[in-house]
Amino acid sequence: MEEKFEVRYAASPREVKAMDTKELRDEFLVQDLLTNDNVKLVYSHYDRYIIGGAVPVSKPLELESIAPLKSSFFLERRELGAINIGGAGSISIDGEVFDVDFKEALYIGRGAKSVIFSSKDAANPAKFYLNSTPAHKSFPNKKVGREDAEVVELGSVETVNARTLRKLIVNSIVDTCQLQMGMTEIKSGSAWNTMPAHVHDRRMEVYFYFEIPQDQAVCHFMGQTDETRHIWMGENEAVISPPWSIHSGAGTSNYTFIWGMAGENLDYGDMDVCKITDLR
Repeated sequence: MEEKFEVRYAASPREVKAMDTKELRDEFLVQDLLTNDNVKLVYSHYDRYIIGGAVPVSKPLELESIAPLKSSFFLERRELGAINIGGAGSISIDGEVFDVDFKEALYIGRGAKSVIFSSKDAANPAKFYLNSTPAHKSFPNKKVGREDAEVVELGSVETVNARTLRKLIVNSIVDTCQLQMGMTEIKSGSAWNTMPAHVHDRRMEVYFYFEIPQDQAVCHFMGQTDETRHIWMGENEAVISPPWSIHSGAGTSNYTFIWGMAGENLDYGDMDVCKITDLR
């Protein structure tokens, strides 16, 4: 296995205001997360959040510690969420095996020493999207299937933002220290997500876009409400959203995205909504 990681440092609104397109993409866009027979990790200094991907094709892949963690194993002081967006797969945690199929999630608590990702069929491999945060306490591992999710219907056809939000790894379903993850599916004929936009200064967030049809794209909006910026994104790409930034998007077709967040609170509804007419 070839394990790769990179480090992203935090940027303030003042720095971001002066960035051009390439600088914005270099700073916040995460590409090539899902590559065959690799575990790739991006360590962000926003809340020490780690974004990753694991695609076991010819052999199982083990999650190993990386240099920035200075730990003997990856989850020595961390928790982790995994969502499978590929074929049927499984995750072994210290010998206990959890089957994790398409759009199912698994929470893995602090202290798990061995985490191994496998696919059921190499011709249709599992694709595990990973988020990890520091953890001060160990909670039980728990699988969350689609039927276990908290489902919320949002938006409307009239405002082009009809969507289904599935809360997967949230504190009403799974005990966690700070990690929260879920999935939002934009309905056919709609384009906008997270509109009206908002910020939550006590939490940062990461968006991972997928199920984008070929030759289509999603425009992700970020920045302060009166100083917005945008990043065009493609299939299986993630974007880091600082706590001071809005996070919203519109696609040239409908699509799906996984949201993950971390910070000092677990109150999903703690947000400051931005009036659409106040956006600049």
